[in-house]
Amino acid sequence: MRAVVTGGAGFIGSHVVDALLERGDEVHVVDSLASGKRENLAEGADFHERDIRSGVSELFAAVQPQVCFHLAAQADVRVSVERPDHDADVNVLGTIRVLEAAREQGTHVVFSSTGGAIYGETERAAREDDERRPLAPYGTSKLCGEEYLATYNRLHGTRHVTLRYGNVYGPRQDPHGEAGVVAIFFNRLKSGERCRIFGDGRQTRDYVYVGDVVTATVAAAAASGGVYNVGTGVATSVLELFETSRQVADVESEPEFAPPRLGELQRSFLDPGLAERELDWRPEQELTSGLRATWDWISQPD
Repeated sequence: MRAVVTGGAGFIGSHVVDALLERGDEVHVVDSLASGKRENLAEGADFHERDIRSGVSELFAAVQPQVCFHLAAQADVRVSVERPDHDADVNVLGTIRVLEAAREQGTHVVFSSTGGAIYGETERAAREDDERRPLAPYGTSKLCGEEYLATYNRLHGTRHVTLRYGNVYGPRQDPHGEAGVVAIFFNRLKSGERCRIFGDGRQTRDYVYVGDVVTATVAAAAASGGVYNVGTGVATSVLELFETSRQVADVESEPEFAPPRLGELQRSFLDPGLAERELDWRPEQELTSGLRATWDWISQPD
């Protein structure tokens, strides 16, 4: 298979690239390196340093990919609040340019979206047909990208797929910038700093290991359209996450508490049942073993 991976030098994207190369696919990585890193790039992938907002039609015409895994994004919720125009520029207009390039070459698109930022507060595990109530521009821009995919499917007869990821964690996640809480906790535990918890720590999330996310993402290339949650169905509180992370790192530490952040969700987790039924996918890594693999990577000498 010939594949383009946008954002392929980033955290999740680089793992997708590794999986595709391992099975013998021809892989082209598109990344501006705004947040991606050259050291994440695996040998064997063709790298194209460019911004999806500048258009990728010429590259698609040259490569003629069968599938595009579209993971390039502005993924920092705080940035989306401070600069919603920039967030929309990358996540909406950038996605449209990818869709246009894909349409011209008949390329199947697998789009990485977000679960928690789209559904808003959930009393039970969110399902794909639940109401979408994003609380930040990031969630809105991702939802807009989803709607463009659905529109192209109706208008052009394409079969593009959307994946709504939970809170992804694992090796290569940068503890700075748009980082998830797992990378931040482990980075602080490694350096001997106290971990900061905003609010009372009882807010819950669905933490899904990057290896499981990659398996779902690659499996979606064979799907004929649809929207799928990629999570564990398990709600884990920040307090529980901290305690498990501390135990895995074998560090005696107490967290420090800070005021809650504006607009932060209190309860968010996903129902992965549809992906299990239609993609034959289910998460395999439970939280403790996933955290242990992440700590093994983060705790390596610099």
